[in-house]
Formats: sequence, C-alpha cells, structure tokens
Amino acid sequence: MVARRKVAVVGVALSDCGRVDDATPYALHAQAARRALADAGLDRSLVDGFASAGLGTLAPVEVAEYLGLRPTWVDSTSVGGSTWEVMAAHAADAIAAGHARAVLLVYGSTARADVRAGRRTGTLSFGTRGPMQFEVPYGHTLIAKYAMAARRHMIEYGTTIEQLAEVAVQARANAALNPEAMFRTPITVDEVLSGPMIADPFTKLHCCVRSDGGAAVLLVAEEYVRDCRTAPVWVLGSGESVSHAAMSEWPDFTVSPAAVSGRLAFERAGVRPSEIEVAEIYDAFTYMTLVTLEDLGFCGKGEGGAFVEKGRLRVEGGELPVNTDGGGLSAQHPGMRGLFLLVEAVRQLRGECGQRQVRRADGTPPRLAVASGTGGWFCSSGTVVLGAG
Repeated sequence: MVARRKVAVVGVALSDCGRVDDATPYALHAQAARRALADAGLDRSLVDGFASAGLGTLAPVEVAEYLGLRPTWVDSTSVGGSTWEVMAAHAADAIAAGHARAVLLVYGSTARADVRAGRRTGTLSFGTRGPMQFEVPYGHTLIAKYAMAARRHMIEYGTTIEQLAEVAVQARANAALNPEAMFRTPITVDEVLSGPMIADPFTKLHCCVRSDGGAAVLLVAEEYVRDCRTAPVWVLGSGESVSHAAMSEWPDFTVSPAAVSGRLAFERAGVRPSEIEVAEIYDAFTYMTLVTLEDLGFCGKGEGGAFVEKGRLRVEGGELPVNTDGGGLSAQHPGMRGLFLLVEAVRQLRGECGQRQVRRADGTPPRLAVASGTGGWFCSSGTVVLGAG
C-alpha cells in the first residue's frame, strides 16, 4: 500500500472584488489564479489538478483552457456554495493518494455587474423541472426557503429576530477592520430590524451583499512545501453531506447538513470543536451562521441565539471569531462563496490579516480553523479543518 501524503494549502488569493464593472468572469478566474500561484511562489507547470464550477458549458474544461492548463485530474462538482469545501476535500484525497501533485481551485463571478448591465436579472431561479416543479408555481424563492427555516427555529427554540440581527451587526464589525470589504460602516440591531422586508423575517441586512469577485486556492503534496514562499496550512480533515432538494423532503428545518459534514471533519482531523480558534461559515443569510454554529458543535441545538448575542463572533473581543473578513453579509458575495472561506481561514492561520487578525493570548496567530460551506437551501455542506504549519 502506498503511504498517503500530507496535503497543504500553500497559495491563496482573491481577484479584484466588490464593484468590478470592467472584467469578465474568466478574467477574474485568471487574476485570482495568477495571484494564488504568486502567493505560493510556484510555477503553473507544477499544477496537474484543476477544479472549477459555475462557468462555461464544459466546466472546468473551458476555464482550464483559458488559464493555459492541461490537467490530468479534474473536478467539476457543483453543489452550490459548499462546492469549494467539497472540492478541497476531493483535491486533498487525490493528492494524498498520489493522483495529483498540485491542485488549483478557482472561482470567479460578475454577479453584480451582470445585473447592473442588464445581462441577467436579480432573481435566482433553479429551474422548474424535477422536484422544483412542485414549489416554483407558488413563488417559493431561494430566500423564502431560508426565511421559512429561520422562522421554524424561532418557533421551536425561541430564537429572536434581535439575535439573528446580531449576526449581521458582528459581521459588519469585522468588515470594518477589512479594507477590502464592500461595506464597512458599523450597523446596529435597530438598523437591521428597521430595513426593508425581503422575506419574513429577513430584512435587507439579514441578507448577503451582491458583489463581483473571484478566489483561488492551491493545494500541494507535502514534498513541494519546501519550494514555497509561504508557510503551509495543512488540511487536517474534511467532511461532506447532502440533505434534500425539495423542502418537503427536509426532515428538520432547524438542522443543516453541517451536522454531518462537521462531525466527519472533526473526527477525521482528530480535533474537537472547542479547540477551533477561528471559523469561516457560509452566511448568505444570518440564520445560516446561527444554525451552522449549532450543527458544528460550538453550542447546543437551539442555543445559537444565546451564543451569538454575546458578541462572540467579533474579531475584537470575541470568544470564537466568525467570518473575520466580514463574510457574505458585508465583505463580498459573488455567488458560490465557499472558496472565499478557505482563503480567509488560511490567511488567518498564516497571520496575514492585519487589523482583523485573530490572535491568541500570547499574541500569536491561531493554530486551528474551520471553513464550512453551505449549498442550495441547506441542501449540501462541506467542512474543512485546517491547521497552521
């Protein structure tokens, strides 16, 4: 039996993000990819694995061609926002097994610019075939699905709208420390509650921003770490899970598939949730953060509201800093944001985050982080545990 190799993230980068009116999605892919390779200090000739989703008729073939790559290992898994955590898990397994030496994960989107230019509408549709045909006629939009789930949690556990608003307030507080965040002006719970209603109980500030942007992550086998200019961040464990497509098939609106992916990731990493020092969690809506914190084991089921209202998610003074860049609620959200979670987690573990850097009591950067992505309307989840080199 061939010994499994350790796998490290050695390059991470974002493309230009926020308001980018003069670039194509392909250009953002390329910009992020070049920056990630430069971050690692490696040549693209080393890359023999490639993963991408969401662009092109034959993704990732078209994107690889645009980047001038001819990979011998590819992944085009597409499960919504959790795609990138799932792809990272697949890439790590492939590298560990010797099927690839370096895998590049890339994403780019001009979601905001496309709406602004009239190339698409602001309404996201997943089609009307298959299971969706029984929900679409009733106007059951993506945000309505999340809103229904949030309302169920409020009924079951007494979670308040003020507690959900605290998630947005603390995300904005973290964004205020990030010069690249799209929105940095502090907000209050009252401002969140008084905003325009989008889907009861969510007002506008309960919902993610719409932005342009791209991201890239480079994973390599352990023998290439010595050639890199950056300190390695090791992939310690991962897990993935899918739950449902039709809401009628979701057993419990208060439990996300992160309850499974998180358990698997922590078990495989040999790490307990209580040991995690920073968490990057998919936050298209405030409820996603709250319920994922519960399902990852940072607090008990139904205790998320009390957990978040104490300021625990803040970089400054928080017990468990969450979405340290401001998250999808304030920093950027160009579509499937899961890759951005990995970028921020790696940067935190490398101590590169400037004013928003999380530090231990002795002033050193954190040693353990988790990135957990969610896809669809809690349809899928991917969780990755990362450790500093």
